[in-house]
Amino acid sequence: MYKVAEWFVSINGEGRRAGEPAVFIRFVGCNLACSYCDTAWAISENAEHKERTLEEIIEYVENSGITNVTLTGGEPLLQNGIEDIVLELIGRNHRVEIETNGAVSIKAMYNLADKYSMMDELSVTLDYKCPGSGMEAFMDMDNYEHLRPEDTVKFVVCDRSDLDKAREIIEKYDLVERCAVYLSPVFGRIESREIVEYMIEHKMNGVKHQLQQHKFIWPPDARGV
Repeated sequence: MYKVAEWFVSINGEGRRAGEPAVFIRFVGCNLACSYCDTAWAISENAEHKERTLEEIIEYVENSGITNVTLTGGEPLLQNGIEDIVLELIGRNHRVEIETNGAVSIKAMYNLADKYSMMDELSVTLDYKCPGSGMEAFMDMDNYEHLRPEDTVKFVVCDRSDLDKAREIIEKYDLVERCAVYLSPVFGRIESREIVEYMIEHKMNGVKHQLQQHKFIWPPDARGV
């Protein structure tokens, strides 16, 4: 059984497929508590949820008629049997994106993609929690050994110090040459203009600035979107 906080159909608000329709499966339980978390209600393992079987999840996705599936949280990689969901969905011609917080190993997903040659079908969006999150110390830096061209590293930034740290990590791990890289503002904490000006100042070629589209289409704290 899987602890599902909510499932819904919306658009991808960020990442490589931003603007495309997607089915979201949000699980409860997270091992971090970021200062700006916009799903803090789903952090606890005992947060409001429904226990769903693999079959129920697959049925919901199949009935949606949508190809893209985003597994999110909470922290989806804490769910026992997450690999079964991924394999079943991809076996049914869905593309699966896993949004993970950077403090859990992605090695199992890397091994899965490698074993079954799932290049375009499985992608990981890996957060790096900058200092403003209060969670930087928990980052699993071994994850950067497993990044593939299909994957993404996302930096959500609060201020210039976070931008400095993001640039340090991007350069240290040569991320632009290895995967997609995004800088996103913490909603209401930093202006996009400041991020763009910083990117130009430091000639951050290959890095993309991105807004969370769903927070402009719907109220920023709306659920199920």
